[in-house]
Amino acid sequence: MSPPADAPPSSHHVLVVDDTATNRQILAVFLKKMGHTVDLAEDGAKAVAMFAARPYDLVIMDVMMPVMDGYEATRRIKAMCGERWVPVIFLSALDKDENLVAGLEAGGDDYLAKPVNFVVLEAKLRSLSRALLLRRELEDARRFSQAVTDNLLDAVVTIDEHGRIEAVNPACCHIFGYAANEMIGQNISLLMPEPYASRHDGYIRAYLAGGAPKVIGTLGCEVEGRRKDGSVFPLALSVSEFRDQGRRMFVGALRDITREKEAERRLRETAQVLQLYHDEREAENRLAAEILDQLLQRPGLADPRLKYWMAPAEAHFSGDIIAAARAANGRYYVLLADATGHGLAAAICVLPLLTQFYDSAGAGVPLSRIIHRINTQLNASLPVGRFVAATFVCLDETGSASEIWVGGLPAAHVIGPDGRLLQTLESVNLPLGIEALSAEAVQTVPLAGYPPGAQLMVYSDGLVEAQNAQGEAFGLARLLACLADVPPQARLDAVKDAMLQHLGEMPAHDDMTVLFLDLPTLPTSRQESPS
Repeated sequence: MSPPADAPPSSHHVLVVDDTATNRQILAVFLKKMGHTVDLAEDGAKAVAMFAARPYDLVIMDVMMPVMDGYEATRRIKAMCGERWVPVIFLSALDKDENLVAGLEAGGDDYLAKPVNFVVLEAKLRSLSRALLLRRELEDARRFSQAVTDNLLDAVVTIDEHGRIEAVNPACCHIFGYAANEMIGQNISLLMPEPYASRHDGYIRAYLAGGAPKVIGTLGCEVEGRRKDGSVFPLALSVSEFRDQGRRMFVGALRDITREKEAERRLRETAQVLQLYHDEREAENRLAAEILDQLLQRPGLADPRLKYWMAPAEAHFSGDIIAAARAANGRYYVLLADATGHGLAAAICVLPLLTQFYDSAGAGVPLSRIIHRINTQLNASLPVGRFVAATFVCLDETGSASEIWVGGLPAAHVIGPDGRLLQTLESVNLPLGIEALSAEAVQTVPLAGYPPGAQLMVYSDGLVEAQNAQGEAFGLARLLACLADVPPQARLDAVKDAMLQHLGEMPAHDDMTVLFLDLPTLPTSRQESPS
């Protein structure tokens, strides 16, 4: 087929949809010779996806296709067009009236039967091309009119080189309270308060004589206006200059910014109130943090057997606490507790157990009895939905009575001298404060039979659940891996370094705590290592 004799009215981006490759290629060659850009799709679903990815000016659509037929594809394409008109021409071997009706009802704009008569197709394309051009011109005109309409809310004033008002728009009458005939012919100073009204003519004369402009050429300069009733109000003023038949003319666009200024005033007042509230809250938080530190900082935390790291999710408070005390009989008690939530609310929940723990541990009370007392106290005092997960440890330096109790926290782990896992002590108890427990129901697990250099590792769930930017949790496997072949004195730093590398720039969303406790080498009848 020879190329079209006449150049097309304009070039368009056309999407050709046909399940037959030969048909697609023939249409592509034909359309390109007409000067159009062509993309091809082999079924309706592919056509819908391509249309969603980029705009097309015109679609030539087959009817009978696999995956999605032309009718459904056209309906979806038309739905995506919104107010934009994209003509769709159906090409199909189905030439019955009901097929034509179905195509038009689906949103098609024309219908041609196969085999395609290219003379007719070319004529239709030229007709649609002219319609598209007209539609674009109408859209441009509509957008221009809409833009003008949108700006009619601002007052527009035209003055001559003597400062006389020559034209105003309705918004100007509304804003200043004058009728148009009351302003036209008057000096623009009519709309200004003193001292600007008396000075304005001098500004114009100085500018026309070659002086620097005051507001001409600026956008949104803040000035004051005066209404007919004498009231003064703030305005945003933009002024431009043009020439009309040799005369120098000025157009001013004025917007009443009374509401904006009032909103700014209220915003400043609100900001001051919020700042005052923030300062008071920060002062209260600092006081609460100091009180909490006094309760938490005890001599037992400085014991050489204990090494720990705490990273609260909030600046002042942590729902995790570590408490440690050495009794007169030589036993060393250690507690890691994690209250529900984080911040001040969580910190308050763990406060009740501190006094009980230190009083009981200092007196050398058996570990099971300490746990029973604390659970009884929390069960009576905490509100519903609040509880405290905890791990208690008691180390006996003189015998084999070391023991552990885990309730609600992740499992504790015994780490060997080479940094490898020796034993996992699972949590088999409920967190504290959930239900009442009898003294007999509190059962601890013995800790014994470990080689020199073994350590007990206890941590809160915030440590292993900390997520990096990819949403990956730190996890137990990564925690254990960072300890392999690391000597006991360097393990805490190894965990901190691994966590910082894992998080990168991401903040922690929960309190993170880990402690390492040097286990005493105790005499035991059990010869093999714990498993």
